[in-house]
Amino acid sequence: NTGHELGHKKESVERWLSKIVLAQSAYGHFYLEHNRGHHVRVSTPEDPATSRFGETLYGFWPRSVGGGLKSAWHLEKTRFERLGTTHWSIKNDVLNAWLMSVVLFGVALAVFGIGIAPYLVIQAFIGFSLLEAINYVEHYGI
Repeated sequence: NTGHELGHKKESVERWLSKIVLAQSAYGHFYLEHNRGHHVRVSTPEDPATSRFGETLYGFWPRSVGGGLKSAWHLEKTRFERLGTTHWSIKNDVLNAWLMSVVLFGVALAVFGIGIAPYLVIQAFIGFSLLEAINYVEHYGI
């Protein structure tokens, strides 16, 4: 949840730290979707991060995870279309976030060996699942 809260800050250093924190869970696209997607569409049917009335966490989780990724990609693609350039760029915040995760995981693998790979995957899954569980509760899931 630290990455989520840092992403709300105005200072660029804190926003950059948000991206780094989210990279540990391979969930950096959350920063983009949450701030440019969710905050615009909160509590509407178009918002994948708002739980529906009576929806369980188990119903919410796949919709939020998949919908958030789809939304982030769409937001960046639309931004680059407005700029008249390709979205296949290091300036694409989704690709940039994924690259941060690849570098972070690559360094961990280089330092600790391939045996750490399952732990990286498990901790990433748990990390972004906890973030989504918090999202569920904070956005009308109780």
